[in-house]
Amino acid sequence: MVGYSDMTEVLLWVQTTKKASVQFRYWTEADPKKKSSTDPVITGKENAFVARVRIEELVPGTRYGYEVMVDGKLITRPYPLRFQTQTLWQWRTDPPAFTAAVGSCFYINETAWDRPGKPYGSDYGIAGTIAAQEPDLMIWLGDNTYYREVDWNSVSGLKRRWTHTRSQRELQPLLGSVHNYYIWDDHDFGPDDSDRSYRLRTEALDVFKLFTANQTYGTLETPGIFSRFEWADAEFILLDDRFHRSPNRTSEGPDKTMWGTEQVQWLKDALLNSRSPFKIVLNGNQVLNPICPYEGLIQFRSEYDDLLGFIRANRITGVVFVSGDRHMSELIKLEDSTFYPLYDFTSSSLTAGLAPPRGAEVNNPYRVPGSLVADAHNFGLLKFTGPRTDRVLTIECRDTVGTLRWSHKIRASDLRPPALAR
Repeated sequence: MVGYSDMTEVLLWVQTTKKASVQFRYWTEADPKKKSSTDPVITGKENAFVARVRIEELVPGTRYGYEVMVDGKLITRPYPLRFQTQTLWQWRTDPPAFTAAVGSCFYINETAWDRPGKPYGSDYGIAGTIAAQEPDLMIWLGDNTYYREVDWNSVSGLKRRWTHTRSQRELQPLLGSVHNYYIWDDHDFGPDDSDRSYRLRTEALDVFKLFTANQTYGTLETPGIFSRFEWADAEFILLDDRFHRSPNRTSEGPDKTMWGTEQVQWLKDALLNSRSPFKIVLNGNQVLNPICPYEGLIQFRSEYDDLLGFIRANRITGVVFVSGDRHMSELIKLEDSTFYPLYDFTSSSLTAGLAPPRGAEVNNPYRVPGSLVADAHNFGLLKFTGPRTDRVLTIECRDTVGTLRWSHKIRASDLRPPALAR
């Protein structure tokens, strides 16, 4: 798997089936005969035979091919293995165009441990469809694997479930050729609707770090998976909606929190600090939907009001939310005559069972007309284009075979409070 990318380094990830010596060889696509090698790393049972290898001193804005050696033998693959470094465009050119794929709810069946009845997972080929779009990066929005009852009470069970999902053949081309970033939701954290009371939450965090390849996780003071990174001129803010989460049945009030006091402050600081024209805030649960009947930020009303009030009071530009969880896709839009419209793009589900809206959500007045997809597995594309002074985000929702279901364009200039708009 290809992990994070910076201008001069990337992280590569590999899992072997037993103790082995692993090594990567890599080269620029412009000069494939000149190969470099990483130092060998020994995988071990204590780490689920996983190796996370950082490659440093690379050239900015360069595409590379790579191959994997296990115990000195080349492991061939019937699909391209490649990575790229980010471009040094600042003070030189307009930012490059790029595409980020997004999706959530990746369920892989395993009959021995699944609930009886119709299999819950299907359409695994969607991973290949995403890879065929050749996005620069893929951001997994949570429920990236599904712990079963047999898994979530032991660390060995957590590792086994990740290993089972990662071994899926259809997934390999996407992992091997696209830079993958991750957040989690309940099913890849612990049991359904799990929160900070989950007794293996610290161990679950360790396992998540082991099986993903983000650059950072939480802060020295506050554990969790929250993080931030830039790609070209866009900033991506990854949130942790589980590690510090109050139980859902907590009485409403300032102490009922999805993210925790420290992470909320970190998020506010990140929004204030960012100079990017698009600040993409990614969360496992829906953030903006005012009538979400399930797990959404609206169920944590004090935090919901505080965040939206903070964004408006501080006139923070360019904020767009992206979420998963719901087993349907939609674009929520909150309009405010004194501010710019706030969007929340929910992208779900990749392979897990679909769940059309019910009750008041059937005709959700906050949903952008035509943006509901509940009849097919799907994924999203975030396409960033245009010159530095007029960047455009095009959101696309595509189904399992890549058919475009809907698209919506948002100009960075439209995500500015009225007094700041040009």
